[in-house]
Amino acid sequence: MDVTPLVSKGRQLIESYGDRAFKISGVVYTAPVIVFPESCFSPENFGADKSDFRLLREVFQTTYSPSVLLYGTGKNTSLVPEVEKEFVRQQNCVLDIMNTGAACRTFNVLCAEDRRVAAVLFPVD
Repeated sequence: MDVTPLVSKGRQLIESYGDRAFKISGVVYTAPVIVFPESCFSPENFGADKSDFRLLREVFQTTYSPSVLLYGTGKNTSLVPEVEKEFVRQQNCVLDIMNTGAACRTFNVLCAEDRRVAAVLFPVD
């Protein structure tokens, strides 16, 4: 039985994650990524340091305005400083912090529901 969520044409679908990589709509990424319903990119000059929260802020440097921001912190859930949480709240957005696997699955479901979602994802070893 196919359990792949029905995603509208042109929408991003996170097909797989693990081994320090993601496969998103047929493209493989080997670094942290920011995924929007209609695009995905891996910011240049950004390492895998989960304590550098520039990626959270970079989401809001685009023209897209998510109402939900998923933060996939790798294999285990990590804490996010209150100042970063407050920054996201000021953007009228809900921040949901979870491990990367849960964030990938949640992104696909919310995207299939045509929700205004974005995800910052760190690779899983």
